[in-house]
Amino acid sequence: MELVFRPRRLRRHATLRKMVRETVLRREDFIYPMFVAPGQGVRQPVDAMPGVCRLSVDQLLKEAREIRDLGLSAVLLFGLPLTKDDTGSEAASPKGTVQRAVRRLKKEVPELLVITDVCLCAYTSHGHCGLIHQGEVDNDASLEALAQVALSHAEAGADMVAPSDMMDGRVGAIRETLDERGFEMVPIMSYAVKYASSFYGPFREAAESAPAFGDRRAYQMDPANAREALREAALDVEEGADILMVKPAMPYLDIITQLAGEFDLPLAAYQVSGEYSMIKAAAQLGWLDETAVMLESLTAIKRAGADLILTYFAKQAAALLK
Repeated sequence: MELVFRPRRLRRHATLRKMVRETVLRREDFIYPMFVAPGQGVRQPVDAMPGVCRLSVDQLLKEAREIRDLGLSAVLLFGLPLTKDDTGSEAASPKGTVQRAVRRLKKEVPELLVITDVCLCAYTSHGHCGLIHQGEVDNDASLEALAQVALSHAEAGADMVAPSDMMDGRVGAIRETLDERGFEMVPIMSYAVKYASSFYGPFREAAESAPAFGDRRAYQMDPANAREALREAALDVEEGADILMVKPAMPYLDIITQLAGEFDLPLAAYQVSGEYSMIKAAAQLGWLDETAVMLESLTAIKRAGADLILTYFAKQAAALLK
């Protein structure tokens, strides 16, 4: 008698499927991005991102307690300033929105790991991620400014900093500054492979960070390039990154898989605003099952090789995984 293997044998029952499942989502996998705004009592919905709000520090604390109670472990903070200028000076201010939020979070919700985004785009009047010289982003002049932003976050109590600007050498500059000031134990989660993606539109509304002129293709990666991703990640490893990140996630699953096979560091992937908003919009129109598609997309990101997933779905997913 010819022996025939029938893969469907292990798919017939939900219990069997769960027992042999290769990729399993956990609440600990998720990092929840949050937008911190100036003021008091601010809870301003982001139109393009249903369920996401800009929050003043007092409202952020309320949401942070909810996040903790859902079993989530970490948040990523983006700040909106009171004022913007050419150099984004408020980004490094001890009185800035992120710095104030970090101090309050570490005091009142100490169980949460607090990660801070390090960039200048939301703080500069021109909306670019570095300093402008003669109409262009000046890479090397921007490094010290970014390092000072990271230092101000560490001094406020941030558990981890996450530079997203894509300036060459910024991981090394931040690592050197943190080490010199006694913060050698503060890890860096580097946006190592950040593409110049069209999926960022809703985020730019939320963070009020759209560039006033030009675009960011001169410093963010060309979506057509894959080998370059390995070079970018290798440079960040050499400069002292502790965690690597790929951004966006779903359109770049191949890149996540390549980095997971090449490097030993933990790997994060950012399911960005456009990915989130597309699922939300299609679900609102009745075209997709939001819960099913959300979980399938997150599973795909983890299956590709991500250890950590930054996602605006973190609360919804955590509630289902409890």
